[in-house]
Amino acid sequence: MASADEGFPAEPGPLPSGDGRGPARMADDAAAVIAGDGTVIGWTRGAEALLGYPAAEVVGRSAALLLTGPPDPRRTAAVAARCRTGSAWSGLVPLRGRDGRSLDIDVRVTASFQIAGREVFLVSGRELTPHWTMSGSVLDDFMARSPVGMAVLDPGLRYLWLNDTLERFGGVPREQRLGRRPADVLPTALAAPIERLMRQVLSTGEAVTDYEYLGWSWADPHRRRAYASSFFPLADAQDRRIGIGYMVRDVTDRWNARRLLALVNEAGASIGSTLDVQRTAQELADFAVPRFADFVFVDLLENPFGGDRPGSATPAEGERPAMRRAGMSSVREGCPEAVVRVGDAVDFVPPPHDAHFLLAGAPVLLPSLDPDSHGWTVEHPARAARIREFGLHSLISVPMRARDTVLGLTTFMRSQNPVPFDEDDVAPARELVARAAVCVDNARRYTREHTAALVLQRSLLPQTLRGGTALDVAWSYLPADAKDGVGGDWFDVIPLSGARVGLVIGDVVGHGIGAAATMGRLRTAVQTLADMDLPPDELLARLDDLVLRLSEEERAGGPAERGGSTVVGATCLYAVYDPTSGACTMARAGHPPPVVVTPDGAVTFPDLPSGPPLGLGGLPFESLEVVLPEGSLLGLYTDGLIEGTDRDVESGMERLGREVSRGGLPLDDLCPAVVKELLPVPQPDDIALLLARTHVLSPEHLVSWDVPVDPAAVGETRAKVSRQLEAWGLEELSMTTELIVSELVTNAIRYASGPVRLRLLFQSALTCEVSDASNTSPRLRHARTTDEGGRGLFLVAQLAHRWGTRYTPRGKIIWAEQPIS
Repeated sequence: MASADEGFPAEPGPLPSGDGRGPARMADDAAAVIAGDGTVIGWTRGAEALLGYPAAEVVGRSAALLLTGPPDPRRTAAVAARCRTGSAWSGLVPLRGRDGRSLDIDVRVTASFQIAGREVFLVSGRELTPHWTMSGSVLDDFMARSPVGMAVLDPGLRYLWLNDTLERFGGVPREQRLGRRPADVLPTALAAPIERLMRQVLSTGEAVTDYEYLGWSWADPHRRRAYASSFFPLADAQDRRIGIGYMVRDVTDRWNARRLLALVNEAGASIGSTLDVQRTAQELADFAVPRFADFVFVDLLENPFGGDRPGSATPAEGERPAMRRAGMSSVREGCPEAVVRVGDAVDFVPPPHDAHFLLAGAPVLLPSLDPDSHGWTVEHPARAARIREFGLHSLISVPMRARDTVLGLTTFMRSQNPVPFDEDDVAPARELVARAAVCVDNARRYTREHTAALVLQRSLLPQTLRGGTALDVAWSYLPADAKDGVGGDWFDVIPLSGARVGLVIGDVVGHGIGAAATMGRLRTAVQTLADMDLPPDELLARLDDLVLRLSEEERAGGPAERGGSTVVGATCLYAVYDPTSGACTMARAGHPPPVVVTPDGAVTFPDLPSGPPLGLGGLPFESLEVVLPEGSLLGLYTDGLIEGTDRDVESGMERLGREVSRGGLPLDDLCPAVVKELLPVPQPDDIALLLARTHVLSPEHLVSWDVPVDPAAVGETRAKVSRQLEAWGLEELSMTTELIVSELVTNAIRYASGPVRLRLLFQSALTCEVSDASNTSPRLRHARTTDEGGRGLFLVAQLAHRWGTRYTPRGKIIWAEQPIS
C-alpha cells in the first residue's frame, strides 16, 4: 500500500477566478485502499490527519460512512469501470470529518489492482484551500518599488525586464540594459562570475542564493560596495526553462561591519606581542600592508603630551610635533616611498594641519592627494616628489592616543591599490591604531611600572606569618634581577584546625606580571583548599587540576608569547605540622625537598616522593609523614636558592644544609643570613626561604575522653568539660563550651557510629573536637518552628569563632574553635 507521504499528482486545476478566489493551495495527500465492494482495507496517517478517523474506526467498514449524503451506486460503478480500463478518475467529493464538519475533498481514484486475489482501488484526496490574489497593478507596483533589485533575463542572458532599484544600483539606464547581457553593461570583473552563475542555474535548475561579491557601479565608480545576489530558474507550464530571475541587495554596511570585526580580531593576535615600542609599531605597519594600505608609517612623539604625563605641555599654535619614525612597511621592497627611515626624526602631519591636529584626535581622510597643491609643494616638497614618483593617491592619518595621552601618528597610503580611501575605511584605520596605541603605551610605561609590579608581587605575598603556638616562623624573599622581570615564587603559613599549621612554598615558571598574577591565584587556591583540611597529597592533586584548567584557558586564548603566562611547570610543596604529636605530613609537586635540622644539629633532606610539576594532569602525588622532635628546624625554599651560579643543585643543597644548621642566631636573623651567604649577588630568578621552628603542645593543654554511645553520656561529658575549663582558668567559656560539646556529642551519638571521642586543646584558642567513625558530612539547615531538632550545628556556628569538619582514615572530626580573650 502506498504511503500518503509519497503524494499523487493532481489534475490541472482551474485558474484563479476574477473575484480573487480560487483553489490555489492544497494540503498534503491522504490515501486509503478500498475494495471493490466498498470496504476500507487500508488507511494512512494522512487520511487520519485529513478526516480525523483513526484506522481502527474505518478499516473493515464501508467507505459510504464517510460520505455526507447517500451513496450514488451509478456514479460509483462508472468510476470503477473507468479505473479498470487503466485510467484514473478525479473529482470533488464532500466527505464528513470525525468532528461532523463537511469537507470538500479533491478525490483521485487510480486504476484497479489485485491484493490477495481481491480487486482494490487506491483513493487519495486533498482538501481544497482558497486563497486571495492581488491585482496586477498592485503586483507591478510592488516589484517596481521593492528595495531589492530585480531582473528577468532570457536563456541567452539578455535583460528582458528590471525594476527601478536595480537600475539605480547599476547606474545604467533601463533602455541601455534591455536586450543586452550583463557583460555588456557591467564592469568585466563583476559580469564574468555573475554570468557563470546564471549559466549554472540554467543548466542545473537549482537556485543560487546570497552570493556576495565586492564591486562598484557606474552610479558611484569611486566607491567600493558589497552586494548579495540570488539567481533562480524560470519555467513555463511544461516545466521548460525559459529564463532566469535575478535579485540583488546592497549589503555594504553589513560587509563593512564584518570586515571591521575580522580585521580587529586578527590584529589582536598580531599587534602587541611584546613590551617593545619599536616592535609594536613595526607590527602595526606590517599588519596593515597589504591588507589595508600599500604604504604605512608610524611616527611616535619624543615626549607624549596630554593625559597624566609628568611635565607634558600642550604644543603652541603652529608648532610642528617632534617625532621619531618607529616603524614602516610597504608593498615595495625597502619602502622607497619613505622620505625618512626608521629611527630618524620626523615632523610630518598632513597639510594644512599642525600639532593641534594630534591633540584633537580625529583622523584625517584625504581621498585624493594633489602633490602640486600649495600645502605639499611648500611644506613637504620631498614628500610631494615621492607622491608623484610612486603614484600615492590616497591617505588616512590617525593620531595614536591611549589613556587621554597623545603618543604619535600613524599614516596609511595607497598607490598600487586603485581604490581610494573613503569614509568606510576610517573606522578600520582608527581601530587598528587604537589597538596598537594601547600596546605602545604599555611598553612606554613598562619601565616606570616595573617598580609598581614589584610592589604588587610583594602585596600578593603574606605580610605577616603566624605559626601560633605550634611554630616560630621567619622568611626571606628576594625578587629577580630587574632586567629579568618579576617572578612567581610564593610561600605561606596557614593556621588549620586542631592547632595544626600548614606550610606551603611554590614557584611559577617564568617572569613578569603574568607570573606574579598566577602566583597570587595559586596562593589563594592553596589557602582555600587548606581550609578544607585536605591532606597534602590530595591538596596537590586539586591544585594540579586548577593549574591544568588555567593552562587550557591560556592555550585557547593564544600562545603564551602573545601575552599569556603559562603555568605548566609550576612547582609546590605543602606540609602540615601537628603540634599534638610532632608529626609533619608533606607532599611535593616537582619542588625541591625540605631541609630538616634536628635539635642535635643533624641535617637531613627527607626522601619525599618528588611528584610531577603542577599542570601535567593525571599523575598521582604521594605524601610522607615524619616526626619532628621539639625544637627542630624545617626549611622550605625555591630552586633559585640552591642552583646558584654553577647550576649544581646537589652542591647547593649541601651549602643550604650547612648554613641553616649554624647555631647561635635567632630565627629572624638566620633566614636573611642564609640567603646572603648562598647568593651574594643578584640572580636571574626569585629567591624564597621559609624557616619554621617546631613546638610540641604541652600535655597539660591537651585532654581527651572516650564517650559512650549513649545519650545519657552527654550530661556526664558536659560535667567533665566544665571541670577541665575550671582547671585551665577558662570559666568564662564554660557555658558556650558546654553547649558546643553537648550539640557535637549528641549529633555524633545520634547520627554517627562509634567510637566517639572528645578532645579539648588549650593554646591561643580553645578547640573542641568530636570524632566518630562516620564519613557522613554534617550540614547546617534551617529548622521549622515545629521541629524538635535540627538546630545543633546552627547553634555551634553561632557560638564558635570557627568550625568545620576534617576527615581521617577512621572517620571524621567535627571541630569548633573559640578565641581566648
